[in-house]
Amino acid sequence: MQIAQEIIDEVNDRADVVEVIGKHLKLKRSGQNYFACCPFHNEKSASFSISPVK
Repeated sequence: MQIAQEIIDEVNDRADVVEVIGKHLKLKRSGQNYFACCPFHNEKSASFSISPVK
């Protein structure tokens, strides 16, 4: 089953990716982007980047 592109676009338009990820990770803003430690690896420095514009 494939999801229609218009449904994907609507979800992307309505969801704030920074808000959703920020509920699970401690985010630090740097310019227009946000950074956190990668949730998939055991890291000590923030390399996981989130761009709300993209």
